[in-house]
Amino acid sequence: MNKVSAENRMKAYLQKIAAGPKLSKNLTESEAEDALSLILDGKISQVRIAVFLIAARMKIETVSENIGYWRALQKRMTIKKIGLDKILQIADPFDGFQRIPYFGFYAIPVIAELGLPVYGHSTLPLPPKFGITFEDLLVNHYQIKESDNSERRVKQIQESKFGYINTADFLPDLENLRSIRTEIVKRPMLATLEKILMPLQAKGKNFLATTYFHRGYEVSLTEIGKRSQFDRVIVGNGMEGTTLFGVHKEAKVFIQDGDAETQVDSLIYSEMYEEKTSKQIAESHEALKEIESKRETITELGESALKSGKGPAAFQIASQAACLTHLTKIFQCPQEGFDAAMEILESGNCYENLMRWIEPLKS
Repeated sequence: MNKVSAENRMKAYLQKIAAGPKLSKNLTESEAEDALSLILDGKISQVRIAVFLIAARMKIETVSENIGYWRALQKRMTIKKIGLDKILQIADPFDGFQRIPYFGFYAIPVIAELGLPVYGHSTLPLPPKFGITFEDLLVNHYQIKESDNSERRVKQIQESKFGYINTADFLPDLENLRSIRTEIVKRPMLATLEKILMPLQAKGKNFLATTYFHRGYEVSLTEIGKRSQFDRVIVGNGMEGTTLFGVHKEAKVFIQDGDAETQVDSLIYSEMYEEKTSKQIAESHEALKEIESKRETITELGESALKSGKGPAAFQIASQAACLTHLTKIFQCPQEGFDAAMEILESGNCYENLMRWIEPLKS
C-alpha cells in the first residue's frame, strides 16, 4: 500500500510533467498508471485533474506513459464475455465526425451479414467536435433509452451478431470526466486510449479496428495492442479519423497480431478495387463532399442504402465493410467483399435487421 497521500503523489507527477518545454520530465509506466488511477478513483481535485490532463497532452505522452494510462482504464472496465467464436470491435473517435457524411453505423449490420460478428462502441459526443457518434444516432435519432439497457444490448449482440454499446456503461469512472473534458476543450490522452479498451470479449478471436490522426500515436496503439487481449489490432488513418480507410486518400494501416512484429500496409481504393468499383467509390465520395454532415441526412442516406443498395452511401458502406472484412481475413481480396456487400445491400435484409435490433431498446 502506498503510504504517500493521493494529493502528494499527484503533486509530484505534476511537478514532473508541467514544468515547461525544457524542464518537464516523462513519467514511468507505473507512475502514469497511478496518476490516472487517482483521477479515475475521484481522489484528486478538479483543478489538478484539469492541469494534469492538459500538461500530459502538451508535453506529448510517451509510449510508456500511454501504456500506463491504458492499464488504469482497462483495469476498471467491466468486460462482458459473449459466446461468439469471433468478433470485431469498431472504435471511431468518441468526439464524432462532422465534415463529410460517414456511414460506419450502417456498415455494422452489413459486416455481420458478411460473416463477421461486429459491434461499435462509443458514447454521446465528446469535445472538441461534439460531432456525430454511433451513440448519438441511437439516442437522438432512433430514440432508444440512454441508460439501463446495457445487458439487453449485449444479449442482442450475441443473438444478432452485431450491435452497438455505450462505453459509459462499462467504464463509468471515465464517463465521470465528461464535464471536465468539456471545460478543457482540447483532447486529452483519454481520446486516444478509450478507443482501444475491450468491453466485450468473444470466446475465440477478438479483433479491433480503430484509428489514429496525428502521426506517432499509431505506435502507442500498436504497443498497447501487444499487451491487450485482442488477437488483431488494426490501426489506420481513415476519413476524418474514422475506420473508413483508403477512400479520401491513401491510408497507412498498422496491423498488430499479438506480440508479433507490426505489419504496415497502404490502402487506396484505386488499387484495392476493379476500375468500375473504384469509379463508383470516388464519385460517391465527391458527391458526399457536397452534402452537409447532419444527423438527418446521414440517417436518410444510410437507411436508403440498407433498403436498396442505392445512393452514394451504399458504395461507402460496401467499401468499409469490404476493407474491414479483408483486414480480418474473411475475404482474401477487397473486391470480393465489396461485391458481396453490394448484393446484401440490394436485398434490403440489413435494414430489417437493424430495425429489429433497435426496436426493443425503445421501451
